[in-house]
Amino acid sequence: MTIDASPDRAVRAAIAARFERLPLCRWHVTVRLIVGAVTFFEAFDQLLIAYALPDLRREWDLSTSAATLLLTVGSIGMLIGALLSGRLADRIGRVKVIALCIALSSVANLALSVSTSPDAFMALRFVQGLAIGGEVPVAATFIAEITRSHQRGRFVLLYELVFPAGLTVGALVAAWVVPILGWRWMYVLAAVPGLLCILVQRKVPESPRWLADHGKAQEAAEVMSGIEAEVERITGKPLPPVSEALPVPVAAPGEEASGLRGLFTGRYRRRTLVIGVLWFAGYFVNYGITSWLPTIYQNRYDLSLSDALLYSTVTSCAGLLGCLVAALTVDRLGRRKVIAGCLGGAALMLVALAGVGAGTPVQVLVWTSLAAVFFFGSNICLYLYTPELFPTRMRALGSSVGGAMNRLGVILGPIVVGVVYAGGNVSTVFVMLGAVALVGAVVAGLGAEETAGRRLEEVSP
Repeated sequence: MTIDASPDRAVRAAIAARFERLPLCRWHVTVRLIVGAVTFFEAFDQLLIAYALPDLRREWDLSTSAATLLLTVGSIGMLIGALLSGRLADRIGRVKVIALCIALSSVANLALSVSTSPDAFMALRFVQGLAIGGEVPVAATFIAEITRSHQRGRFVLLYELVFPAGLTVGALVAAWVVPILGWRWMYVLAAVPGLLCILVQRKVPESPRWLADHGKAQEAAEVMSGIEAEVERITGKPLPPVSEALPVPVAAPGEEASGLRGLFTGRYRRRTLVIGVLWFAGYFVNYGITSWLPTIYQNRYDLSLSDALLYSTVTSCAGLLGCLVAALTVDRLGRRKVIAGCLGGAALMLVALAGVGAGTPVQVLVWTSLAAVFFFGSNICLYLYTPELFPTRMRALGSSVGGAMNRLGVILGPIVVGVVYAGGNVSTVFVMLGAVALVGAVVAGLGAEETAGRRLEEVSP
C-alpha cells in the first residue's frame, strides 16, 4: 500500500492513527451511553405502533388495509429520513443531525398523543418516522468513527444493543400501559426523552474524522487533542506514541467520488448492492413478524389483548439475547459468518414452524422466538458492518442507504404478510419469510467482504 502525500489525506491519516492508540476507557463508554440513550428511545418509539394498533382499530373502526397503512406510513417516513439524514450528516456533521432527530421525534410523539383522527395520526407518524430513520444510521456512523479497529465489533455492537433493548422495553412498557391507561399515555411517555438533544449538543464532540475530511484540520486537531487529554485524565497514564506504520491505501482512479455516484463507483458498487439486499431481507423478516404477531395472536388464536402483547414481548426478549451473542462473537468469527449464519438460522426456524403447522399459539411463540434470536443477531451486525464499508466522505450516506433499504423491508414486510395472512393460512406466512431470510444468507455468504480487525481507512480509502 502507498501513502498519498496530499495535506488533506495526511490530516485524515493522522487522525486515524491517533484514534488507533486510544485505549477503550470511560470516555468511550460515556459518549456511547449518551448517543445510545438517543438510539434507545428512537427504538422505543418505533415499535409502539404495533402495540397501539389493536386499540386504534377498535377506536377508529379501522379496516385491515387502513391498519396496514398506519403501520407502514411511519416506515415510509423512516426511509426518506434515512436518505436525507445521511446526506445532511456528511455535509453539516454527525452530532447536529443526531440532536435534531431526537428533538423532532419528541415533538411528534407529543402530538401523536392528542391525535383525534386516523389522518392526523398518519401525518404525525410520517414525521416521527423521518426522525427515527434519520437518527439511527447517523448514530451508528458516529460510533464507528470514534472507535479503533481492535475489537471494534464488540464495542460498536454493545452500543447497538440499546436499539433492540429499546424495542424490548417499548414492548414491556406498552404491554403494561396500553391495557391500563390506553395508547395515548404511551406516546406521552415517549415524548419525554426529547430533552436528550441538549445533552448531546453539550457533551458529545463532533467526529474528528468528519472534521478532517471536510478540510477543518485545525478544529479536528483541537477536538482530537481534547479527547486525548480526557482519556489520559481518566486512565491516569500517558498515551502511547502515534504509530508511524499505518499506511493508508489510495483509492483507485474514480473512487474519490462522493455522494450517490460514489456509492456505485469501483469497489463500493458491490458493497452497496450487497448491503442493500442484507438490510432489506433482515428487516422484511423482522417486521413482517413483529408487526403482525399481536394481531395474529388475537385474531387467529383468540388470545386476550394482554396475552397477545405478552407473547409478542417474549419474542422481542429472545431477539435481545441473539444480539448479545452476536456482539460477543462478531470480532472472532467475522462479520460475514455471523450475518450469513444468523439469516440461515432464521430461515431454518421459520420453515420448521411452517412444517409443524403453527397449530397453537405456543408453537408460534417458541419458533418465532428462536427465529428472533437469529434475525435480531444478523440485523444488529448490519449497524456495525455498513459504516465500515464506506469512506468518511460518504460514510453516513452509505449507512443511510442501508437504512433506507431497511425501511423498504420494514414497509413491505408487514404489507406482504398482511396480504398472505388475509388468505387464511398462517403457515404460508412463515414459509415466505423463511425464503426471504434464506436469500439474505446466500448473498451474505457469497458477496459480503470481511472487515473484522481492519481500520476504517484501510477498508475504505
